[in-house]
This record gives sequence, structure tokens and C-alpha cells, in this order.
Amino acid sequence: MAVVRRLGAVQAQDYRASLWAVGVRMRAGTEADVEQAIAEARIVRTWPMRGTLHLLAAEDVRWMQRLLAPRVVARDQARHEREYGLDARELRRCRKAVEKILGDGRPMSRPELYRALEDAGIATADSRGLHICGRLAHDGLICGGPREGAQPTFVLCDAWLPATGVPGRDEALALLASRYIAGHGPATAHDLAWWSGLTVKQARAALASVSSQLQTVDAGGATYWQTGDASPAARSRSVQLLPAYDEYLLGYKDRSPVLDPAHHRRVFSVNGIIHPCVVVDGQVAGLCPRSTGQGGASMALDLFRPLSDAEQHGVRTAAKRYAHFLGRPADVIW
Repeated sequence: MAVVRRLGAVQAQDYRASLWAVGVRMRAGTEADVEQAIAEARIVRTWPMRGTLHLLAAEDVRWMQRLLAPRVVARDQARHEREYGLDARELRRCRKAVEKILGDGRPMSRPELYRALEDAGIATADSRGLHICGRLAHDGLICGGPREGAQPTFVLCDAWLPATGVPGRDEALALLASRYIAGHGPATAHDLAWWSGLTVKQARAALASVSSQLQTVDAGGATYWQTGDASPAARSRSVQLLPAYDEYLLGYKDRSPVLDPAHHRRVFSVNGIIHPCVVVDGQVAGLCPRSTGQGGASMALDLFRPLSDAEQHGVRTAAKRYAHFLGRPADVIW
């Protein structure tokens, strides 16, 4: 999918939210279209960076994981050994078992995989199974397949992903920087470092390596990078209803250009949840927590300021677009 490829990666710890994160950036299309792309292995849900789930274009999984996953693995290794007994010997045993369990190439749901691991004498209780899967995904052995109902599935990467070459480290860093700026620019080296898990020094070097393809703009004492064909930003009165954990906020270290610091804690809660947002004229204007069911969806607005009549009309238009994406009604509760 072009949207996922352009963004580089889309935060996907909340599966339904990640589908809408793609959908809100599509000119047309539905939730079923995005899930079909996942079922056809054009989009893949896995752990490429920061130790959390993302959607990636299938051809980007191998090189991005090879570049970014080792820092996460090194960061978590001591904890995995101490809390879950996942030392090198146990991980080899897990890897061998999973290779055998998933060897027929069929996507297997998480509960089914856990039962098979338990049958092989490998404990999965108390989040151990999740950490096993996460580590084996970081190592490039497994990745996510299509959902089975509400359950994620896992597949062997070699059976699911295209056989693409993996660029060297310098080329991969350059590719990461150009892809990030294309999907998130204008942005700073600190933003790239936050998003990718690189050090700031590495992020600066990566941006410098593609500087001939980019432009820089100095603002507020910081250097922002953008694509060479970027046009001056135009003021937009459009209204967007963004999902939880959206890249519009999560993709940057500094969110103050679009989110008033006075409202930061309402959007980024203390327990790590990043709430769905109403965005008006590029600025976060409130929250739009939603609930979905077979009958449709509802969004109860929690606004930071009153909306004009035109802005309220924009909310209703955005809700209609969301309803089209879902294929079910989407009501706004004012």
C-alpha cells in the first residue's frame, strides 16, 4: 500500500486504529481493503523498531528490522533473561520449536501458537509468550499474518515475505531518512531519532547522507528537513478525526507545533495511551474517543475549544468518511 510505504511505518499496537491510520490518508478505500492488503502480505504487522508493533510495506520489513531491531534487542536482553528466563540457550529452543510449529507456512493464531509451544515444553503464561514472539520477530524469524477474527496470527518470514535483497547499513540509513522525511517532513533529526530508535548522532548522519535530496528550514532554533519538492504549507480548514496512536503525533519528538502543551496530558495519558484526536486547521482541537460494534461506531467529542459552524460541518463530513471506511454508520456525540 502506497500510504504505508510513504510513511515508512505506521504505529500498530492498536490494530483497528492502525487500519484507520492508513484509511484516513487514502483518497478512497475501506477497512476491508486495508485488511485485504494484510492478508495478501502487501502490508505486514511486526516489530521493526522501538519495541512496538507497526505496519510496514512487505518489501521494507527485512532491511528495517536488520537496521533498527538490534538496539531494541540489546536494550531488553537483561530484562528478558531476568524476568522470563529467555537467555541464549532458551531462545534457541524457542526458535527451533517455532520453526517446526509454523513450518507448513499456514498462519497460526496466537492462542494456537501458545498451545503448541506449551506442548513443546515452553511456558507462555504471564506475558512470556508475547515476549518470545516479539523477540523472534525482532530476529526476523516470524511476523504477523492476517487476523483470524479478533486474534493476530504469526507466520515464518521466509514463507510470507518477498525474497528481497537487504541493503548495507549506510544505504539502509539513507533510505530510512529519506522515507521518514517523505512521510513526516518537515521534521528534525531529533524527531527521526525518536521515531526510529536511532541515536541523534546517527539520525543527523542519516539525514546528511541524503541532504542533496532534501531541503532545510530553520525555525524556532531548530533545523527542519523536508523533501526537495515540498511547497510552502497552505492553511487548511479541513477537519480530521485521527485514530489512537496516530503518526501525526506519535511520529515526532516535539508535538508542540500542533498540540498546545496545556492539553498534552489529555492526549498522551500517563499510562502510555495516545487518544484519538479531532484536528482542525492542523491543530489538535479535542479528543474523539470511539466505540465500535457490529451496528457501527460512535465518537463522543471532548473538545478543547468551541467549534464554529463550519468546523462542526467539517466534523460531520469527516465522520461520514470514517463511516464509508468502516462500511457501517459512524455517529458523532456532541
